[in-house]
Amino acid sequence: MDKLVYLAEALTPLNLLLAFVGVLAGIVIGALPGLSATMAVAVLVPFTFTMEPASGLIVLGAIYTGAIYGGSYSAILVNTPGTPSAIATTFDGFPMAKRGDGALAVSLSTLASVFGGLVGALMLMFLAPPLARVALAFGPPEYFWLAVFGLTLISALSVGNLMKGLIGACFGLLLSMVGVAVIGADVRFTFGSHMLLGGIDIVAGLIGLYCIPVLIDLVATRDPHLKVEGAQTGFRLGEALSISWREKFNLLRSSIIGTLVGILPGAGGSVASLVSYSEARRASRHPERYGTGEPGGIIATESANNATVGGGFIPTLVLGIPGTPPDAVILGALLVQGIKIGPALFSAQSPIVYTFIFGLIIGTLIMLPVGLLVGRYAYKSIIAIPKAALVPTIAFMTVIGSFAIHNNLSDSAVMLGLGAIGWVLNRAGFAPSPIVLGLVLGQIAEQGYVQSYLIGNAQHNVLGMFFGRPISLVIVAFALLTLFYPYIAKAIGAARARRSRTDIVVESRNGTPS
Repeated sequence: MDKLVYLAEALTPLNLLLAFVGVLAGIVIGALPGLSATMAVAVLVPFTFTMEPASGLIVLGAIYTGAIYGGSYSAILVNTPGTPSAIATTFDGFPMAKRGDGALAVSLSTLASVFGGLVGALMLMFLAPPLARVALAFGPPEYFWLAVFGLTLISALSVGNLMKGLIGACFGLLLSMVGVAVIGADVRFTFGSHMLLGGIDIVAGLIGLYCIPVLIDLVATRDPHLKVEGAQTGFRLGEALSISWREKFNLLRSSIIGTLVGILPGAGGSVASLVSYSEARRASRHPERYGTGEPGGIIATESANNATVGGGFIPTLVLGIPGTPPDAVILGALLVQGIKIGPALFSAQSPIVYTFIFGLIIGTLIMLPVGLLVGRYAYKSIIAIPKAALVPTIAFMTVIGSFAIHNNLSDSAVMLGLGAIGWVLNRAGFAPSPIVLGLVLGQIAEQGYVQSYLIGNAQHNVLGMFFGRPISLVIVAFALLTLFYPYIAKAIGAARARRSRTDIVVESRNGTPS
C-alpha cells in the first residue's frame, strides 16, 4: 500500500514535468558525439540541490536514461556512437539506415530501450539487496576474465577476417596502455609528450575512430549519405512491434544481461551491449546476418545498455559503490542531500528511494513517445540536409565534443590523429569496432590482471587466483564458447550436410524416392 503512495508522489505534475524535461535533454545530449551521459548528469547536478531529494533524483535519472538511449541516434544515422554504450548499435543500425530502414531502426531502438530500462528499474525495485551481493562476489580475477569475455566478441565481429580483427584489437589494447599505468604509475608509450600522460580518453578515441573516417569518406565521394529512394520515414511502429515480438527471447535475455552487468562496478553499458550482441548472434539461427543490418542486433544492444541504468543503481544505493560513471555523480548528489547510503536505505528512507524508482520507470515510459517523435524528425532531417552542410556540422560537433570531455585541446588533437589513423586502417580492411573494443576493455583487463597477480603472488597461488574461483571458471567457459562458436557451428552445419547427402545416396540405392 505504501508503494501506491510513492507512485502517486512520482506522478505529481512537477515530477512528471521534470521527468519529461530530463528525458528530452538527455536524448539531445546523448545524440551529440562526445557529450556523454556522465557529462550531462555532472553539469546539471548543482541545479538539483535546491529541489526535494526525490525530485532531484528523478530529473538526474531521467537525463541518464535519456542520454543512454539518445546515443543510438547518431550510431544509426551517422555511424558514430553518441555514447560508448552505443558502440555495438553501429554494427547493424547504420547498415539498416543505408538501405533506407533508418526509421525502422530508430523505432526498434526506442522499443528495446524502453523495455530494457523497465526491466532494469523493476529489478532495482524488487531485487536490489540480493543482486547487490552478486557485485560483492566479483573480485579482480572476475573483472579480468569479464574483459577477456568481452574481447572474444572479436570472433563475432570479424568472421571471414579474424586475423585483421585480432590485429585491430591488439592495437586498441596498446592504445589503452598509453600514459600512466592504473597500478604502479609507470609512464608508458608517451614518447616524451605531456599530452599523452593522461592516456587516450575512450570518448575521444571513439569519436576519432568512428566519426572522422566517415566524414572523410563523405567528402571524398559524391554518393548521398543515406539512401533516399524508397526510404520510409514514418514511425513504422507496427513493423517494429512485430520484429520485437519475434525477438522476444533476445529482448528479455539482453535486458537481464544488461542488468547483471550493470551491477558490476566499472563494467557499464558498453560491456553489457557487447556481451548481449555476442550472445544474440550466437543464439540466432542466422548469425551471418549480424553486422549487415540485422534488427536483432539493435534490439540486443539497446535493451542491454538501457537495462544497465537500473542495474547500476543497485550497488550505488545498497552498497555505496557506483556501478557506472553517471552513478558516481548521482551518488555525490545523494550525499550532498544528506541521504545515507547502505542496506538500510530502502527501509529508513523508503519515501525518497521508491519515489525515485517510480520516477525512473515513468521517465522510461515517457521515452517511448518522445523518442519516436524525435527519432522520426531526426531521420528526416539527416536525409534532407545536404552533405555540404552535414559534414561541417558533424565535424564541429566532434571537435567540441572531444574538447568538452576535459576542457582540453589535447583530447581534440588525439581525436583527429586517431581519426586519420582509423581512415587509413579502414582503407586497409581494418574495422574500427575491434580497435575500440580493445581500447574500452584494455584498462579493465589490465587492472584486473595486475591486482589478481599481486594478490596471488602474495598468497603463493597465482594460478589458483585466476583459475580457482567458481565465477571465474564460468566466465572462462562462456568466453571459450563465444570464441569458438562460429567454428563449432560451421562444423555442425558441414556434418549435417554430409549426413543429408549420405541419406539421399542410401535412399537412391534402395530405390526410395528422395
